Amino acid sequence: MTALAPPPQAPEPLTLAALIDARAAHLRDYQNEALATRYRAALDRLARRTPDEALRRTVAEAYAKVLAPKDEYEVARLYSLPAFRAGLEAEFAGDYRLSLNLAPPFLPGKATDGRPRKRSFGPWIFPTLGLLAKLKPLRGSWADPFRHSADRKLERKLLTLYEADLARAEQSLTTENLPLIHELLALPLEIRGYGPVKEAAFEKQMARRAEILATLDNSPMAIAAE
Repeated sequence: MTALAPPPQAPEPLTLAALIDARAAHLRDYQNEALATRYRAALDRLARRTPDEALRRTVAEAYAKVLAPKDEYEVARLYSLPAFRAGLEAEFAGDYRLSLNLAPPFLPGKATDGRPRKRSFGPWIFPTLGLLAKLKPLRGSWADPFRHSADRKLERKLLTLYEADLARAEQSLTTENLPLIHELLALPLEIRGYGPVKEAAFEKQMARRAEILATLDNSPMAIAAE
């Protein structure tokens, strides 16, 4: 009788400090040191406001996600990493041909589900992606050719709203409203996908945001503070 191997152990979750370090390092690679500093500063302010680790862990994950959406520059950077090629070489051997299915926003057409239509691009696309990855300083600036797409506009709006909610938490967090504040600051974690899927998820979470803010505004403590 052959003994069965034990199931693989799930990795231990990162400590909060290690999680913040990892997300800050990603933000540095994603854009620059200034973005990582902006992230750490917000987490430091929240830590001075509350010792609640569950809330701080949620913000560490959600704020990093809002600050670094997977846009065209990030996709190009990830495909240009040496680790990507190394992973392919470890997985495949012999003569193989790479192709990527991408949906560039400047090309027309929709898939049957309403999402941007994906097209297959051969190996010639990798030098182009390498060049695009180097142009990430343009991200969000007037010279960014992608900044006017619906997804990029939605992501900028989400960042503005999330930082407003963070500021509110820093100013008015109490033991009583902690559960609602926690839910409020976790909403971006439920916004996934791209195109119509992302828009629908955004609208759903923003509807819940409006409900939470109305409840917070109508709480006895909020009314007494007016």
